[in-house]
Amino acid sequence: MKRIVVSLVTALSIAAIACGDDEGDTGTSSTKQLKAGQGKSLSSFPTAGVATFYDANGGGNCSFDPSPNDLDVAAMDLPEYNGSQACGSCLEVKGPKGTIKVRVVDSCPGCEDKGVNLDLSASAFAKLAEPKKGRIDITYAAVPCSVTGNLAYHFKEGSSKYWTAIQVRNHRVAVTKLEYKKGSEWVALERLDYNYFVAKSGVGDQPKGLSIRVTSIDGQTLEDSLPGQIPANKTVSGKSQFD
Repeated sequence: MKRIVVSLVTALSIAAIACGDDEGDTGTSSTKQLKAGQGKSLSSFPTAGVATFYDANGGGNCSFDPSPNDLDVAAMDLPEYNGSQACGSCLEVKGPKGTIKVRVVDSCPGCEDKGVNLDLSASAFAKLAEPKKGRIDITYAAVPCSVTGNLAYHFKEGSSKYWTAIQVRNHRVAVTKLEYKKGSEWVALERLDYNYFVAKSGVGDQPKGLSIRVTSIDGQTLEDSLPGQIPANKTVSGKSQFD
């Protein structure tokens, strides 16, 4: 997906604030990305920063589905994207015209070099400032998302007991770890920068169901049981939600 900063400023200004290319929602890892844990976690305290905007559809490097009916979304600079740890997090953003809540759905590889923290959707930016400004000062802070229902788990296309990729969805607060039970031990899955937790050799046979444990950024843990016959390209509802 080609990222374009949509603005009424001159071509030179557009070039100055555009974030460049990203990998879109294809599940392909960008060589520019950081691994989870190499960046910095989003803070619940207001942070001063800079926002631009682009033509977002709700999808992006977080591998979420496009959300045309919910375009209060944003892409994050790479340190705070933190290898996809920011994916699905919600931020309260304050600008010249007011305050909005956005959901992180993408990374912005070019943002850090241009002193930009958030690349907002065009519609979200317009709620904070006139589009012709192109670039604005903001404050932003991590806040709980206004989700309903329980966590959900999406098995990536191609998943099987031999290669298993799971994405945690519909979480109220950011997710930092996903583990599965192998015998009596919990084994952590590697988090990749396109927002899937992956067991490269698969989770193997799980005749009693796949037991998983999810850890949030604030230390909460939830356990769920997923199908033992690993599905592909399917979303499974969990039984609980973070506080």
